[in-house]
Amino acid sequence: MKPKKVKTPITHVGSRSYIYSEPYGVSLIIAPWNFPFQLAMAPLVGAIAAGNCAIIKPSEFTPHTSSMIHEIISHNFGSEYLEVIEGGVETNQALLKKPFDYIFFTGSPQVGKIVMEAAAKHLTPVTLELGGKSPCIIHKDAHLQLAAKRITWGKFLNAGQTCIAPDYLYLHKEVKEDFLALLKDEIQSMYGKDPLKNKNYSYIVNEGHFNRLTELLEGEDIYFGGKRKKSKGKMEPTLLTEVSWEDKVMQGEIFGPILPILDYDQLDEVYKGIDNSPKPLALYLFTEDDSIVDEVLSEVRFGGGSINDTVYHFANPYLPFGGVGTSGLGAYHGEKSFESFSHQKGILKQTTDFDIPVRYPNMKAGLQIIRQIFK
Repeated sequence: MKPKKVKTPITHVGSRSYIYSEPYGVSLIIAPWNFPFQLAMAPLVGAIAAGNCAIIKPSEFTPHTSSMIHEIISHNFGSEYLEVIEGGVETNQALLKKPFDYIFFTGSPQVGKIVMEAAAKHLTPVTLELGGKSPCIIHKDAHLQLAAKRITWGKFLNAGQTCIAPDYLYLHKEVKEDFLALLKDEIQSMYGKDPLKNKNYSYIVNEGHFNRLTELLEGEDIYFGGKRKKSKGKMEPTLLTEVSWEDKVMQGEIFGPILPILDYDQLDEVYKGIDNSPKPLALYLFTEDDSIVDEVLSEVRFGGGSINDTVYHFANPYLPFGGVGTSGLGAYHGEKSFESFSHQKGILKQTTDFDIPVRYPNMKAGLQIIRQIFK
């Protein structure tokens, strides 16, 4: 938090320049339901480190976690510093009417627009961590076995209810059949022959989301999985083939254990397909060719991602995490969290030992002297 000294141009001789980091003031942190503890506490760490007070609004869809967060915060902090406010949509609406100094929101792009509109009425700065259809590209030279393993882990973690999960695959036609078999084997290896009975396999958060995911399977070619139990709120890891961009499952972020698979011959087909959706929060590419990596990174706009892995970039505190376009605004994690919750105040400290007269309008021949200096 100490002032950071920066360079000063020769035109300012005798002065020194600093950047002071100061807290915005009172921050509002609105957390989602899919990782209800981590995505409330991670931004809170940045808010506290920067010196802010904060109000945390956990998700109403995870009431037990919300209650636990309230207990932890109220037990360890005075309410004049940190406060947890529980409740539903009405609570969010009431909070957003208040003139906070900073708002940090994690959730869907649709709600993100509502948050940003409310913040604009008070000219409140925001960080929006949203989502989108994050593509995963498997090129023909990829290490297929390892790719299948890492994609299975990243996609079906938390039953696919992860904002940076691979939303769909673009699979090179030359390796399609081999890779699909490997993907099927990895799902069974990680979750067993009957994932619905696996106690370590996550639930779908509520009935509404379960019904939404069920509708996405209607009329689709299910290559593997697809079984579900509404009474238990569980859906198997499911692979879809013969998918097109016109299908319902490709019209928005899936946010569940359904993985559509498209194929391609040339990367131009991939770029064109990705452009069917707004800029994604993440992108994953599996290839051993560095030139392919450079090409994809230069051709596609996205928030962040991994090469030859999925999701793992999120856990590196030295990388900023955030989206672009409809997938988010601003970034956090590590030092970036401190920066996000801090106003960077530029300060010039000028000497009084001497003065530079050419800056004043009554200096004779001042313009000629300035021209001579620039020569």
